[in-house]
Amino acid sequence: MAAQQLAAAGWRVHLYDAMPSVGRKFLLAGKGGLNLTHSEPESAFVQRYGDRAPWVAQWLAELGAPQVRAWAQSLGVSTFIGTSGRVFPQEMKAAPLLRTWLSRLRAAGVQLHMRERWRGWADDGALLLEGPHGSHRVLARTVVLALGGASWPQLGSDGAWVPVLAADGTQVAPLLPANCGFDVVGGAALRGESRREFFKDLVGQGVAQASGWSAHFCERHAGAALKSVALSFADSVGHRFARRGEFVVTGTGVEGSLIYAVSALLRDEIARSHSATFYLDLLPDHPAERVTAEVAHPRGSRSLSTHLKSRLGLSGVKLALLHELLTKEQLSDAAVLAAAIKHLPVTVLAARPVAEAISTAGGVAQESLDAHLMLRRRPGVFCCGEMLDWEAPTGGYLLTACLASGRIAGQGAAHWLSVPRADATVGA
Repeated sequence: MAAQQLAAAGWRVHLYDAMPSVGRKFLLAGKGGLNLTHSEPESAFVQRYGDRAPWVAQWLAELGAPQVRAWAQSLGVSTFIGTSGRVFPQEMKAAPLLRTWLSRLRAAGVQLHMRERWRGWADDGALLLEGPHGSHRVLARTVVLALGGASWPQLGSDGAWVPVLAADGTQVAPLLPANCGFDVVGGAALRGESRREFFKDLVGQGVAQASGWSAHFCERHAGAALKSVALSFADSVGHRFARRGEFVVTGTGVEGSLIYAVSALLRDEIARSHSATFYLDLLPDHPAERVTAEVAHPRGSRSLSTHLKSRLGLSGVKLALLHELLTKEQLSDAAVLAAAIKHLPVTVLAARPVAEAISTAGGVAQESLDAHLMLRRRPGVFCCGEMLDWEAPTGGYLLTACLASGRIAGQGAAHWLSVPRADATVGA
C-alpha cells in the first residue's frame, strides 16, 4: 500500500522483500477465506484497537472499512458481508486480489526485488541488504519499513529489526503474542499434592501451580472444539469481557476464535498476576435453575456421565472438561457440579510463544513517530504495519489497520520528497 501511494505520486519505487515472493502473510491470512475488513459502525470499529484507538483512528480516517472495500473493487474484486459482519471477497480468496494488485504496481513502475533482507544502515545512511548475490548497499531518498512483528517468522516477520531500531534510540515496546493460545492448569495439577484455593464461590478445593492437561484428557480431546459456550473474564484492573462462541482444546491448553478475542486481557493479567482465570458457561441456553434441577434429579443406577448426557445433553469434550477440572468430591456434589457447568473456572498460566500467534502486540512506539509515521530519529524513514505498537482482534481489523498505516506512511514519504523525480525504497 505504501508503494502504491508513492507510485501514484510519480516516484520511482523499489520494493525489497525478504521472501521469495510478495505478500506471503497476506496469502496466509486468506487461507481460510480472506477477511478484508468489518462492516460494523465506525465508532465500534475504532474501539477494537483498545488503548491505541486514538492513534489508529488517524490512519482509518484515510483508509477505513468502506475505503478498503472500494479499493478491492478497484482491483476487480467484489466483496460481501458475512453473517458475522465480516467482509470477504466474493471468491473468498487472497490470491486473485494479490495478483491484480501486483500487476497494477508493476505497470506503475514499481520494481520488485525478492529474497532481499534488510540488515540495517551503513554509516552514510545507505540501506544494508543481504540478497541472492550477497550483501550490498542501496541509497534512497526516502525509505518505508514494513518489517512485520514476530508472529509467523517463517514468512519473514521475525522481529530481527528490533535491536537495529532500538540501537538508533527509537522506542520499541516488546513484541508479544496477540490473538494467541494459552497453556492451562489442568487435571494433572488438580490431582497433585500442592493445591491452592480454586472454587472460592463453589466451596471447592484448588489447583496446583502446574500447567497442562492430564495425559488422559489430552490423548482423547486435544483438537476437539468446544462449541456454543460463553466465556467471561474480569481482570484485576477493571476490564471485563463476556462473549459467546467457540474455541479448541490443544495439547497444552486452549486456542481459537473465542480465546483470541480475550487474549490481550488474559496476556496482560498473566503479566501482572502470573495467572488468569476465565469462566465458561457450558450450557448458555440453559438457565441456572434448570441446570441445578436436572443435575439434582435422581439418577438411580445410571453413571454420572449418562445422567448428564440424558438430562442436559452434556457429552464429548464438555463432559470431559468437567471431569478434568473438578475433583471427585466436586463431581459428586450436585450443587457444586451445577454451578460449575454454568461457571467453570479455567486457569491459564502462559500465552503460547509469539512465533505461534496470529499477530503481534508491541513494536515501534507512537512517541518515536510523527503524524506521518516517520521516525523522529531517522528523518525520511517511515514505518507501517504490524511493526508499530498496536494490536487488534481478528475480524478484519488487523488487515485494515495494516493497509491504512501503509497508506499514511506512503503519503508521508511522498510528501517528504521535494524534487520531481528520485529513488524511493520500500522495505519489506
